[in-house]
This record gives sequence, C-alpha cells and structure tokens, in this order.
Amino acid sequence: MRASGILMHLTSLPSPFGVGTMGAAARRFLEFLEAAGQTYWQLLPICPTSFGDSPYQSFSTFAGNPYLIDLDDLAADGLLRAEEYVPLDWGAQALAVDYGLLYQRRYPVLRKACARLLAAPPAEFAVFCKNNSFWLEDYALFMALKGAHGGAAWQDWEAPLRNREPLALERARRALGEDISFWKGVQFLFFRQWRALKDCAGRRGVRIIGDLPIYVSGDSVDVWAHPEQFQLDGDRLPHEVAGVPPDGFSADGQLWGNPLFDWDAMSRDGYAWWKRRMAYQYEIYDVLRIDHFRGFDSYYAVPYGEATARNGRWRQGPGRALFQAVEEAVGPKPIIAEDLGYLTESVHRLRDDCGFPGMKVLEFGFDSRDGSGSVYLPHHYPRNSVVYVGTHDNDTALGWLASITPEDAAYARAYLRLNDPDGANWGMMRAAWASTADTAVVQMQDLLGLGSEGRMNTPSTVGGNWRWRAAPGFDSAELAAKLRRETALYERLSAPAKASYPG
Repeated sequence: MRASGILMHLTSLPSPFGVGTMGAAARRFLEFLEAAGQTYWQLLPICPTSFGDSPYQSFSTFAGNPYLIDLDDLAADGLLRAEEYVPLDWGAQALAVDYGLLYQRRYPVLRKACARLLAAPPAEFAVFCKNNSFWLEDYALFMALKGAHGGAAWQDWEAPLRNREPLALERARRALGEDISFWKGVQFLFFRQWRALKDCAGRRGVRIIGDLPIYVSGDSVDVWAHPEQFQLDGDRLPHEVAGVPPDGFSADGQLWGNPLFDWDAMSRDGYAWWKRRMAYQYEIYDVLRIDHFRGFDSYYAVPYGEATARNGRWRQGPGRALFQAVEEAVGPKPIIAEDLGYLTESVHRLRDDCGFPGMKVLEFGFDSRDGSGSVYLPHHYPRNSVVYVGTHDNDTALGWLASITPEDAAYARAYLRLNDPDGANWGMMRAAWASTADTAVVQMQDLLGLGSEGRMNTPSTVGGNWRWRAAPGFDSAELAAKLRRETALYERLSAPAKASYPG
C-alpha cells in the first residue's frame, strides 16, 4: 500500500519549557498528521541522551528520555504546581534546545513531581516496576550510582561497583534507595505519558515509526549490566569499537566509539538479549527502523584508542540467524532496514532474504560526494522501499541544493524539473511522493522550506546538533490542507478527510 509520513523528533516540537515533549504540542501534531492524510510519524530514538546530546548515544536502550516528559501534563495530574516550573528560565532560543540549561532545570522539577508520586504511588506504579524489572532495576541503580559519582562513566567507578560484585551492589542499593526510587518514578511518568500519546496516535490512524540504533553506548547500563554480550577485555574495556570507514563526506571516516557485540556469545545463548530488546521495541512502536543495518552482515571494527576510523577492518556479523531467532520469538514484525553507506552484495542479499524494505535518499542520487551512483535516482526505486528526500543526518533539501557543486545542482534541477513556483523543496518532495516506493517520508523542515539552519545533525561533529525546534504555529491548517492535496494526488492518502482542522 502506498503511504507517506513525516520525520520530526519530539524534541523539535514547540513548547515554552526548553524542549518538545509528549504533551499538548505532540497531540496537536497528531491532529495535523491526520488532517494531512499521513500514515506515519517517524521519530528519532526516545531513550535518554548522554554525551553530545545524541539520541543514538544513550544510557539505556530501554529507558525513556526524561526531557520528553511534559510538565503541564504532570501539573494536570496534580504532581506539579505551576509556580514550580512556569517562571523558570528555560532558555532564550525558542527555535533551539539548550541542553546544558535543560540538564540544570529539568531534574529538580522532576524530583518534585516524583516526590508527590512516591508519597502515595498509584497501583499501576508497582505493576510497571514489576513488568519492567528486567531493565528497570539495573537502570535505576546505574543512574543513582552515576549521580553519586558526579556523572562519571561506570568504567571510572571503583572496581567492586565497576565489576558488579554482589556485596558492593547490595550496599549501593541500601545507601541510594531514595535516588533509585526517583529514577523508577521518572520512568513510570515517561511511559505513562508515552502510552497516552501512542493511544492518541492510534485513534487518529497514525502509526509511529521508531528508530533503533544498532549499537549501545559504552557508558550505558546495557554494557555495565551485561558485559558478557560485548567484546571487552579483562578490565571491561573494548578491544575494538564501532565506526564507518572514510567516504566522500569524511576523509577520516566516522569513529562512533561504541563497544561491539560479541556475536559468538550471543549466538550461543540464542540471541536472548536481542530477542528481549526487539520485543520491547514493539511494545512501544508500530514500525521499527533499524539503524546501520549493514552492520548485521559485516561490521567495521576500529582498534580501541584510535583517533580516527581510518585503521578499521571489516568483520563478519550474525547475518540472517539473528533475524530468524528474533522472528521466532516475537513473530513477523514491520522493519525498515537503514541500508545506506558502503554496501556489498551480501548486504543486499541479507535485506532481501529478510524481506525488509531498504531506504532510498533522494539527495544521494545527485550528489557526486556520495559515490553511490544511480541507485538513488527515483526511476530505480523498488516498490519495497522507503524514500526520503533526506534524513536527520542530511541537510535540508534547500540547504543541500545550496551546498553541492554547480554541476550536481544543475543535474538535480534538470532531472527533477525544479522550476516549481512553490520552491525546490516542494519539487524534491513531489519526486519522492511520485516515486514507486511504497512509503515516502519527508522531514518537517522541508515542508517548512528551511535551509541549513534546520539541519538536525552533521555526522562526525560534536556540539550544535540535535537542537532544531519548530516555531509555534508551524502545523497550520493551510499547510495540512496543502499536504493533503499532494498526498491524495500521489495516491498516498491515509485517512478520510476531517470535517475541520483548526490549525
């Protein structure tokens, strides 16, 4: 079935409190998506962010990001008073997230809310803790220990805690009981709001596409609690770390630094960790985009301590065996394979054997820096694929067009007939919608006609990323109506027309 959707992270929604959340603005955006006839809302990972504020580097692959908890909704639940958060300085930049200020301001407010929650916890709090104990117990202890160590990475804790000696852990649980309860309370509040938002999406006929990073952060509870699942030495430091090799965009490649999975150990226990991880994701999302899919075929390993990714080498991944094991555990589920970058025939074969749609990025078809050739030109797209003008890792349509060589720009303008009075961004989106790909997803920034100031992330850079936010009123009735007409024109319409959308 032909369908379309919008890529916009929750943090990018407008709000008066420093960052987009799961509150009124998110519910309003769901109204917009329904009015515009969209099937999908694609998000970036919703897990807690760590160094660099990247949602792809998290303290936990299971937990939710406390920044996304809506404070007005907490007040409506009787857990906050307006004077406890409304007058605070949440930053002067309405169109950018100030993560440093957010870190200082958000947690004291959440502690007030959790104090009220835990003073008389509802029955569902105990149910939540029991049902999620397989990750929540370790996560709450991990975060409490990080706080007790001034935020230091777990690799820098004293050896008994670093190595999870039972007596040391028990002492920590007794000493940090109040803080452990706080972190459990935060997760309860997060997922209570998430369930409400997900239910709202379902009522409006919108399906949520989640994003699962292939790797986890080195400074995460996932590695601390399950070191046997990763390639670590006797001191629990990685032998090699993740990255990608040099390409036309980066002469040094990308050094991600994540610890690598011990695929042999995972195979021996039937991929139990991955089964649990994937089953959990499908409790949260409708569809899952798996980042860096090619790493399951073969992965790039860089010696630990290298300054760049130049000296890495390719190693064999788990291949089809992993996905067979996961499917046996959770059943067939909708997956989008992020199959971008340097690909081999074996990567294509793995994707096709699994039956997953791959990704097509329109910008790559015309950018000589990418070196991918014509596979990203629309006339080559298979039906079983998802087309994007660009993703969160790419510039906006207008920013990209201004940054490429004059020759590439001339080719794109000629091929795509970018003489539309609506602007080149609409011409590029129309090419995506008109393609034979079953699904087309566009960034909200392109619908708004933004240039590079709307870019979400520039790979291989630290600082200034993940900050973009939309202005209030971005989801207007006029834009919804225009998008609905385009969606209908290209036979991607999802829902019946609403009587009205206030915009």
